[in-house]
Amino acid sequence: MQIWAGLGNPGPQYAMHRHNVGFMVVDVIADIHGFGPVQRKFQGWIQEGRIGSEKIILLKPATFMNESGRSVGEALRFYKLGPEALTVFHDELDLAPFKVKVKQGGGHAGHNGLRSITQHLGPDYRRVRIGIGHPGHKERVHGYVLGNYAKAEQDDLIQMLGAIGSECDWLAKSDDARFMSDVSLRMQD
Repeated sequence: MQIWAGLGNPGPQYAMHRHNVGFMVVDVIADIHGFGPVQRKFQGWIQEGRIGSEKIILLKPATFMNESGRSVGEALRFYKLGPEALTVFHDELDLAPFKVKVKQGGGHAGHNGLRSITQHLGPDYRRVRIGIGHPGHKERVHGYVLGNYAKAEQDDLIQMLGAIGSECDWLAKSDDARFMSDVSLRMQD
């Protein structure tokens, strides 16, 4: 069993924020792969399903970004899983918009959701980093990540979400290199 957590902030006013791309990803994965209904659990929302032969629990913490670790930690403890069973989908300032990279372990690079999860579980979990680009100046970061995707970005966003959802079978099989390669190829079409 694996837990795939998408990071974001709860509430319709945050739905299209760059910071909420993790929520968007798990919603698309659930739709593409026919996951079960949404249930309120672990201070968040979960959906259960299978991708290939793997049982996957999709989790969207409802704790707000800065407390994501409470929800994720509760889910892992309930299922008696360690951080090796966790994949976190999150926005990444240090990647170009719509680039997708997978990384095992590491720091939080100032991302408050990752900081919270690391405080609860340690750093040894898989991250799917979803590029949002950097606004150029440090003082503009807060408004940028908490801003909506621009209309001009909508087509690329939809294409990227579809690519992640369609190729996540490789993540389920722990073939991160193939996942990144196939998502990249789909983004070039």
